[in-house]
Amino acid sequence: MSWTCRIITLTILICISHIGLRIKPSWVEPMQGYSVLFASRPVSVPAAVKSLFTPATVNDPNSSKKPDSAMAAKWAQKTVTLPPQRRGCHLVTPKIMKEIGQDLSEFKCGLAHFFLQHTSASLTINENYDSDVRDDTETFLNRVVPEGRSAPWKHTLEGPDDMPAHIKSSMFGCSVTIPITNGQLNMGTWQGIWLCEHRDSATGRKVVVTMNGM
Repeated sequence: MSWTCRIITLTILICISHIGLRIKPSWVEPMQGYSVLFASRPVSVPAAVKSLFTPATVNDPNSSKKPDSAMAAKWAQKTVTLPPQRRGCHLVTPKIMKEIGQDLSEFKCGLAHFFLQHTSASLTINENYDSDVRDDTETFLNRVVPEGRSAPWKHTLEGPDDMPAHIKSSMFGCSVTIPITNGQLNMGTWQGIWLCEHRDSATGRKVVVTMNGM
């Protein structure tokens, strides 16, 4: 069969496929290396999504059982004000837990998000035992980000430590998220929340804590 005839035949087959017929010409398979099937309707496969921690009685109108209140999603939010700290890295887990412990105990499973409302300090998670780690981290930050008259910064109206503080804040970030398990922050044995103060004369720092889960 010539190429012209094959093109004409293929065009006819495409037209026929719109009326629901399925035809496979004998010359298609050896030419393509696999069989070609023309169909009027595509076959779709529905996706199945299984949700965990969803009580079966919540969306069942025929069920006489009430959903377990412990499994219902809930939210809580609180702003914690940390007292002024000297420049450096500080372990603040105990202070924060003292403020949110009661709300946290209401959650069996969820997430706690901590957001620092400042641009010259930062939050991070790191070593909670040896204070030398915090001192060494401060040494590292001061070496990486230059400060003083020789520094190339333009933003100096608020003091020579201000622009370096903004840069350090962006390096570590202003938020952390920690899983909640059985009313406790589910961190590792040696993990703790640090407030890194990057200014020489700091004020109190506010942390918005948002908890959600069940």
